[in-house]
Amino acid sequence: MKIPFITFLPMEKELNDDLRGAFDRVFSRSWYIEGVEDEAFERAFAAYCGAKYCVGVGNGLDALTLCLKALGIGEGDEVIVPSNTFIATALAVTYVGAKPVFAEPKLETFNIDPQRIEEKITSRTKAIIPVHLYGQACEIDAIMKIARQYGLRVIEDCAQAHGATYKGQKVGTFGDAAGFSFYPGKNLGALGDGGAVITNNEELAAKIRALGNYGSDYKYHHIYQGNNSRLDELQAAFLAAKLPHLERMNKERRRIADRYLTQIQNPKVVLPTVNEHCVPVWHIFGVRCQERDRLEKHLNDKGILTNKHYPIPMHLQECYQNLGFVKGDYPIAEEISSTELSIPMYYGITDEEIQYVIDSINEF
Repeated sequence: MKIPFITFLPMEKELNDDLRGAFDRVFSRSWYIEGVEDEAFERAFAAYCGAKYCVGVGNGLDALTLCLKALGIGEGDEVIVPSNTFIATALAVTYVGAKPVFAEPKLETFNIDPQRIEEKITSRTKAIIPVHLYGQACEIDAIMKIARQYGLRVIEDCAQAHGATYKGQKVGTFGDAAGFSFYPGKNLGALGDGGAVITNNEELAAKIRALGNYGSDYKYHHIYQGNNSRLDELQAAFLAAKLPHLERMNKERRRIADRYLTQIQNPKVVLPTVNEHCVPVWHIFGVRCQERDRLEKHLNDKGILTNKHYPIPMHLQECYQNLGFVKGDYPIAEEISSTELSIPMYYGITDEEIQYVIDSINEF
């Protein structure tokens, strides 16, 4: 049996008419930037998340970068980020001239440990970017408490957590603002790149919109030195077609995850822990194994494709060698990088395929 790590084919086949209708609608209008599709999607996504404002942008990295810029964070400032996350979280901090400061996660959930945030705070710390990694909310209430105590801004990185909740509240609505990615592989994915920022702050939303539109609040009037980062009409239309199905598709991901969690019973394989206050959306289902590379080969040989999130921790990436870190500085991130293996998790995987994955892991 051949099982991909991810495929969009079942979802796209199911939504074929809606997606083609979205394309025809945009094409017939011959209007491709800052139009009615973007406005409609922004309203719908803000309502879905429970936020007042949504600003469509070019991608998830831009979403975080524009949030930092809009909050006035830059040269000489420090921003605390998880030591275990995709590199875009740290790059956003770098792009505004600030310094990313890494805080370790909890090994059981992969998410940033609130207790390790406080020890990283200095007089230069201006913000925290907690990441709701792999589709499970981090302990955001504890993080918000620390932020309020020290007067810090909070930008939630929700790139992998569309629709995830913490204590019944959707992620992205706890901090000052939140960045989302609509990269095709996300739970809510475009047919290309895309992103968005949500916030309850009207002034902040307006500034982010202007910063992403060349710093312009109206045509040829530039109040900031901005960027070109806008969600185009076509991607907005595709996203609007998919959004009504997101809850149902997330529910199916939870069903798949429940089977993995209850039926994978190999003592060599450590399953993720779900925080009691969280309802995850399982963008990634990551297990840990001390013999990760051998497990990976075992599964690949049986036709099951896998991935690793992420094989090189950020502090050991060549692009951040200027920060002076060496192996051993962030042992938990390094442990995850050397043991984590992501197994197939996507809408449309069949029960037969799920069972084959489970049986193959249990045989290892």
